[in-house]
Amino acid sequence: MHALEHHSEKIKTVYVAQKGATSKGALPKALFHKYHDKIKFLEEKWAQSMSKGGNHQGLLVEMTEFEEASFSQIKKNDFIVVLDGLTDVGNIGAIVRSAYALGADAIIATGVKQLNLPAIARTSSGALLDMPFMIAPNILDTFNELGQLGFSVYGASMDGENVQTMSFDTKRVLVLGSEGKGLSKKVTGKIDHMVSIEMKHAFDSLNVSAAAAILIHRMGYAVK
Repeated sequence: MHALEHHSEKIKTVYVAQKGATSKGALPKALFHKYHDKIKFLEEKWAQSMSKGGNHQGLLVEMTEFEEASFSQIKKNDFIVVLDGLTDVGNIGAIVRSAYALGADAIIATGVKQLNLPAIARTSSGALLDMPFMIAPNILDTFNELGQLGFSVYGASMDGENVQTMSFDTKRVLVLGSEGKGLSKKVTGKIDHMVSIEMKHAFDSLNVSAAAAILIHRMGYAVK
């Protein structure tokens, strides 16, 4: 829906699972008229096949291929989020959504060669279409260049300083580790400050996407 409302230039074809889906809210009347020439109706079984088992909710959209931002574009920003080895598209999409909503400027996914970007676009509720995002397989090269550009690097860790008591440099990077392993060893040596979220009750950790939202919100406002 976000793509249809805000990125019409990227839309190739709009597939509706059945004619009745338009009256049930899958495609509002205004959008139905806007994309009338690009709409194709499908039987439910074909829609299910095209969505590869996902929940299509009666609507599928074919778009131009997602274009990653370049590092030269991303490094011009002040607040960058780096994902260190994250692979779960649900968590990545939720982080992209929070990052866009709460004021981060760009996201770099490192430690992976490729990601399912269409799935991330869906789980981010379309925020991926508006957030500069790139995949950088070599994380050390990325950090070396960011360091040369004057960025301070903050890593999310249970052993870090309470984020509520900190203030942050204007040019800042938040690094989030993978769901199971946390921050990788090669990344730890590049981090200037470890940050954590103080818990009210004894508990081991938060889901990485929930932690990301809290840290991004704090780092978006507590700037030196």
